[in-house]
Amino acid sequence: MATTTQPIGLMGAAADPRPFTVPDFQAVKVRGERLTVLTAYDYTMARLFDAAGVDCLLVGDSLGMVVQGLETPLSVTVDEMIYHARLVTRGARRCLVVVDMPFMSYQVSPQQAVENAGRIIKETGAHAVKLEGGVRTVPAIEAILSADIPVMGHVGLTPQSVNRLGGFRVQRDEEAILEDALALEKAGVFAVVIECVPSEVARKITAALKVPTIGIGAGPGCDGQVLVAHDMLGLFDEIKPRFVKQYAELGDLILRAAADYCRDVRQGTFPGPEHGFR
Repeated sequence: MATTTQPIGLMGAAADPRPFTVPDFQAVKVRGERLTVLTAYDYTMARLFDAAGVDCLLVGDSLGMVVQGLETPLSVTVDEMIYHARLVTRGARRCLVVVDMPFMSYQVSPQQAVENAGRIIKETGAHAVKLEGGVRTVPAIEAILSADIPVMGHVGLTPQSVNRLGGFRVQRDEEAILEDALALEKAGVFAVVIECVPSEVARKITAALKVPTIGIGAGPGCDGQVLVAHDMLGLFDEIKPRFVKQYAELGDLILRAAADYCRDVRQGTFPGPEHGFR
């Protein structure tokens, strides 16, 4: 599989790597390469993912679940998204940084949408925002784009609609999902996330769109993939989506490390002479 970037060293060793921009993101589809997207919520993780060569960091409202311990992302606020996005942009040297607009930050009116999107970009240094929804979201997207703020779309399973959908369920209405995706492209989004739809549906939508598609639970036919970092790294096990590939089991490593620390302190073997000052 073609890649869009080269890793730049584990701790960001490369000097002044070229930033990955919205036009770069769009050009990848033309070249037939694949885009890599991961969620990030803090400086340390952003720095590591950036050094690994990830193309785009998504500051997702999924932080409500994997960071705050909530059952859904619905309670996440604009201020909380801004806080986490600031941390991520400090750690991202070359990645494109996209920030989710949380529930009820753009649904009231196009004016509300552009004001909140403007706050996010101005106060964080991020490059773009992401909105959920298709046809119904177009007025908000157009308002945000009128302020020269790039927008990423999101169709299929939209987590902010969890109550209407009756849970985090696979979405199978091919005609409706395609209609939403085409409406987003026409409105001017630079990419579309497709979440939790059958692989063949996602492949057809990807073929129909000129802008890149980013899949999550949508099979291999998209132009790129996104995963929640805590799922991919084995840090969050309260929900285990079928579509996640776990690349590490850091949760177990952290558990063992903390248990070893507790043991050493209680037995008096830490700190040792080498950890003190004379």
